[in-house]
Amino acid sequence: MFFAPPIDYNRMMKHVPWGKMITVGTLREDFTRINGADFTEPITAGIFVSIATWASFQRSADETPYWRTLKAAGELNPKYPGGVLAQKAKLEAEGHSIVQKGRKNLRVYVQNDEDVLFDLD
Repeated sequence: MFFAPPIDYNRMMKHVPWGKMITVGTLREDFTRINGADFTEPITAGIFVSIATWASFQRSADETPYWRTLKAAGELNPKYPGGVLAQKAKLEAEGHSIVQKGRKNLRVYVQNDEDVLFDLD
């Protein structure tokens, strides 16, 4: 099992270019592969992505494009600064279509997210 520190998540998130996106799961898979581990711990991965996100939001320079890092299946993250609405606005500004799914428990996703996923390799 591998634990990557928040600064490593931040570094990888910075590589995602305009118009592309990545999932936390893909970040974990890359850390697993790079470090020869069986897997990268999922709970701390979510926490550390959140730390990198909020640290970027609080900086006035050297912003990390955290809004391009999604949950599984292209879902937007309500725990990001400004919640889903802020992430939605940033992604739409980059040309992505956003859709809501569900009846009672509405969730928000990037439409056709698999077409714009970024490969870190």
